Amino acid sequence: MYTFSKNKFHGVGVALVTPFDSRHNIDFEGLRSLIMFVSNNGADYLVVQGTTGETSTTTSEEKTALLQFVQQNNTKKLPIVYGLGGNNTQVVLDTLKNTDLTGVDAILSVCPYYNKPAQRGLVAHFTAIADASPVPVLLYNVPGRTVTNMSVETIVALAQHPNIIGLKDACGSFDQYLELSKRCPADFLLISGDDNHVTPMISVGWHGVISVIANAFPKEMSDMTWHALHGRFREATKMQHQFFDFDGLLYAESNPVGIKQCLAIKQICGNEVRLPLVKASDELAQKLQTLMAKEGFNN
Repeated sequence: MYTFSKNKFHGVGVALVTPFDSRHNIDFEGLRSLIMFVSNNGADYLVVQGTTGETSTTTSEEKTALLQFVQQNNTKKLPIVYGLGGNNTQVVLDTLKNTDLTGVDAILSVCPYYNKPAQRGLVAHFTAIADASPVPVLLYNVPGRTVTNMSVETIVALAQHPNIIGLKDACGSFDQYLELSKRCPADFLLISGDDNHVTPMISVGWHGVISVIANAFPKEMSDMTWHALHGRFREATKMQHQFFDFDGLLYAESNPVGIKQCLAIKQICGNEVRLPLVKASDELAQKLQTLMAKEGFNN
């Protein structure tokens, strides 16, 4: 029987949305409801101010308030990962210096976007961050948003840094996923950034997911992920198939528009997003509600 050693970042990390009220202020009561919901239904850790948290349109003061609120309302004492990255290395270093990371278990730092650095620049950027960070660093590779894909060679090189403990990857290349599982150190965390690829990635040695879907469906995502981690791939595959069509709808009008609509349907928090995003169209909302009912995801 396949066995899997438990690490605090194995399993499902929930990339928490940031709920907003009708005036687009942070809805902290909605966030409290969300934290309670995911914590009581299988989340292994919480990710604050990742892409799904609309980090690009929250202010530095709001980011601090969100982190403090999650810490104060983390009644299950789950590990916390905080999104802290950018495409200006010095600004990231200054932010690290001026942010109280007490109680944060790791930061999630995105691959620099827009300025399209060479791979040598990525190594230098993340080395500087890891040298300065008082907590461990998880790399985040998401070329669909950043344009630049972190190469296997770059990731393997950065994995040697004692303060870089893992990678969240959403590059979409199974060749890259397989090569990373082959070449990275055994204790280097390999975390899926794509809900639709979790089961096959785990089958080649990955350790779990930082999930969008788990905001609204934490139990289902947790059951699927842990089935796979314990080698029960028949059960995991069946659940992965349930998510297949659903996952595509979540991104039809950009993330986190779709998942916030699901949360609104489940009455956990509202569906408001900040410009330039707009909340789900009536057509998308109806499709999501219909598919949730079809897959039994309404509970």
